[in-house]
Amino acid sequence: MTLWTAADAATATGGRATTGWSATGVSIDTRTLKPGDLFVALEAARDGHDFVAQALEKGAAAAMVSRIPEGLAEDAPLLLVDEVLPALERLGIAGRARTRARVAAITGSVGKTSTKEMLRAALEGQGRVHAAEASYNNHWGVPLTLARMPADTDFAVIEIGMNHPGEIAPLARMARPHVAMITTVAAVHLEAFENVEGIAREKAAIFEGLEPGGCAVVNGDLPTSPILRAAARAAGARIIGFGNGVSNHHRLKEAHVRDGVTVGRARLWRTEVSLKVATEGRHFMVNALGVIAVAQALGADRARAICNLSAWAPPAGRGTRETVVLDPARDGETLELIDDAFNANPTSLSAALAVLAAAQTRDGVGRVHRGRRIAILGDMLELGPREREMHAEMAADPSMAALRTVHCVGPRMRALHEALPDAQRGRWVEKVEELIPETARLVDSGDVVLVKGSKGSHVSRLVDAIRKLGQRTLSGDKEA
Repeated sequence: MTLWTAADAATATGGRATTGWSATGVSIDTRTLKPGDLFVALEAARDGHDFVAQALEKGAAAAMVSRIPEGLAEDAPLLLVDEVLPALERLGIAGRARTRARVAAITGSVGKTSTKEMLRAALEGQGRVHAAEASYNNHWGVPLTLARMPADTDFAVIEIGMNHPGEIAPLARMARPHVAMITTVAAVHLEAFENVEGIAREKAAIFEGLEPGGCAVVNGDLPTSPILRAAARAAGARIIGFGNGVSNHHRLKEAHVRDGVTVGRARLWRTEVSLKVATEGRHFMVNALGVIAVAQALGADRARAICNLSAWAPPAGRGTRETVVLDPARDGETLELIDDAFNANPTSLSAALAVLAAAQTRDGVGRVHRGRRIAILGDMLELGPREREMHAEMAADPSMAALRTVHCVGPRMRALHEALPDAQRGRWVEKVEELIPETARLVDSGDVVLVKGSKGSHVSRLVDAIRKLGQRTLSGDKEA
C-alpha cells in the first residue's frame, strides 16, 4: 500500500521530487530498510547522505536529501529539501494531519516504552493500530513515527521523551494527541534539571499538544502529581488519575506477583475488575490501569482492552523474563533471567529489585545447593551532581535484603558496591567486558538473575553472555 507519492511528499515537505515514485514506508537506517521505503538521509552521528547509494541499491523508492551525493545516476529518485530533519518534521505533521486516527501520547521518567507497547496490545483487534517502534521518542523519532502512519489508521500511539528542558512541548504539538498519559516522574536527567519538580513541569508540557477537549491520564501517587494536574487543567483537559491511592479514578486494590504473571484487583471508577499481565511486577499493573483509562478515552472497548492486557509481556530489555537451559540433558539445569538492561534510574531499579526479591529460586539443582537471587547492575546515567549518593542509597532499598549477591558494573556503581554489606558484595568492574569472561562462574542452575543498567552501561552484553550459556526459552512459553 502506498504511503507517500512523490507529489504528496514534495507538497508536505516543500521539496522537489526528481522523478515520480511511490513509497510504502519511511526509513532512516539502511540496515533495516525495506524495498519501497523512502530513505531519509538524516545528518546525525553519521551523515545519511553517505548511504543514499546503498539505500537505492537495496530497493529504496527514493531518498530525501538536502544535496545530491556524488556517484548517483542522473535519474536517481530523490526528494530534494532544504534541510533533512525539518523536512522530516513537516512530513510527520502532514502524516498526522491527513488521518482521522485517535491519537495517544505517552511520556514519563520510567516505563514509557513498555506502557506504549501495553497500549498497543490493549487496542489490538479494535481497529488499525500504529505505534512507535522501539523507543523512537525524540526529535527525529516522533516525526518519523508520524510520517510512517498510514492514512487509514484508527488508533496511533506516540511515545515522547526528553533529555533537556523544552523538548516535549514541540513534539506534543506535532503529535496533537487526543489523550496524553504520564507514567511517572522520577530523578532522571538531573544533569539538565535543577530538581524533580523541573522534570515534572517538562513532562507536563505534553498537555500543551492536546487536541481541544482532550484527556490527561496522570499518575496520582506522586509528590509532583499536583504539578501535573495543574498543567492539565491549564490545557483544558479532562483529568483521570491512576495509581494506588484512594483518590485515583483507576485504583489498584491488590496485586500478587506469581511465576511469570501479576494478577490483582482494581477499581475503575465504580467498577471492580480483575486484572492480569503476563509478566512480574506491581509497577506493570499500575501502568495497566493508566493504559485502560487511555484506551477508553480513545473510544476503544474497555473490556476487550482488559482481556488483551492479560497476555501482555514487556519488550526485550525492559523486564523480560526468560528461562536459560544450561544443560538440556539434565532435568532442572536452568536459571531464570530478568532482562532489564535498557534503562535504569533509582525508581525503575527499585521496581526491578522488588520483582527479583519476589522471584522463586530452586534448590538442589546446581553447583551451589541453594538457588540464589543475583543482581548484576550497571551505572545509572544522567543523575546529576548527586549521582554517587543516589547509587549508594540503593543499598538501603527494602528489596535488597532478599538478594544473595549484587555484582556492580561501572564507575558510578562502585558507590553501591562499597555501600553493600560484605556478605552481599559481589564483583565490581569498571567495564562490562571485564565481567563477561566470568559469566559461567557468576550464575548457576536454580538462580534468578536480574541484569539492569542504563543503555550506556552496556550490561546488555552480559544478558547475551548469560543466554549463550545455554538455550534460551521465554518464560511466557510455560503455562501460567
